[in-house]
Amino acid sequence: MLTGDRRAIQELARDFAEGEIVPVAGQWDHQGAFDREVLDKLAGLGFLGMMVPERYGGLELDLPTYLVAFEEFARGDAALSLTIHIQNGPVPVILLDHGTGEQKSRWLPALASGEKIAGFALSEAGAGSDPASMTARARRVDGGWEISGQKKWVTNGGLADVMLVFARTGGPDAGGRAIGAFLVDTDAPGYRVGKREKTMGLRASETVEVELDGVRVAGDRLVGNPSHGLRYALEALDLGRLGIGAQAVGIARAALEHAIVYSRERHQFGRPIASFGAIRSKLSTMATRIAASRALVMEGARAWQERAAGRAGDVPVTARSAMAKLMASETAAWVTEEAVRIFGGYGFMREFPVEKLMRDAKVTEIYEGTSEILRLVIGRSLTA
Repeated sequence: MLTGDRRAIQELARDFAEGEIVPVAGQWDHQGAFDREVLDKLAGLGFLGMMVPERYGGLELDLPTYLVAFEEFARGDAALSLTIHIQNGPVPVILLDHGTGEQKSRWLPALASGEKIAGFALSEAGAGSDPASMTARARRVDGGWEISGQKKWVTNGGLADVMLVFARTGGPDAGGRAIGAFLVDTDAPGYRVGKREKTMGLRASETVEVELDGVRVAGDRLVGNPSHGLRYALEALDLGRLGIGAQAVGIARAALEHAIVYSRERHQFGRPIASFGAIRSKLSTMATRIAASRALVMEGARAWQERAAGRAGDVPVTARSAMAKLMASETAAWVTEEAVRIFGGYGFMREFPVEKLMRDAKVTEIYEGTSEILRLVIGRSLTA
């Protein structure tokens, strides 16, 4: 059940999505980019710093409230919601958990206000599901670090003002496999945005390669311990998976809503197709799976909060976040396909909304851990 404050945030996010996102989401998909001005509007309402503490200019929402709002944005447009999630999720959370006081004071207000748009560069061409095998390197130089390497599938790679880059530091910890996390200005010499990927879905989201060729950063750009960056990334991955779970729920919900409206309007054999048992069966199963997915996301959020507060005990946060994303992403893929079936031939047409939703849903089964990897994570928690 939503509290009064949580419901108010949800309604504000829903109203924004209905007024500023839904009417232009199809246009963004067609042109392959969303309007940068929408980020300024989101920032004005505090939606780019939802979990940032108030003392740094944020709304200081708890994770369940953030995810409730985030679902509304994903329902409006999944591509834009991905940028919102990176801005609110892994980057500020890693800074809050492992950054210095100076780093928090410098970067968190800039992120919450939208002055700086953030990116997250972890994956590489040969290091997707296995980030520990990354080859990007950071070596110590006078006054800081020099970073070289290539990152793949970087959201906001060209849009971002600051990128959280993970690179091998080669320190003695972890047998020379130590990894650090660095805040890199995207206008720094040696930072180059490569080709933009042509994607099946999320076409308004910028997914690019990033090359770092001897990029120099000062010592104060290292976040936390130079050997613990991978651990920070994996901690943030639990949050990331819950966010993608909420994104998938939002996509699925949009598809269900469109399918309900269409089934009432579409007539065959002299009556609306919503009156046929086969259509009602589809809609009821779609709604049930969406509700179950949302419940798993919220349960994972509560477990994540308990761990963050030091009260985790034996709560399997990583497994629960994996379960939430697995269930929600596979639900989104299935629900959107069923929505296309309900629309029939029209569902295959670009001018009808469910075609886009089906394309957008597919990637939720891939990024932040493929379904196959998530099953390994869950299975390990059950048998270890």
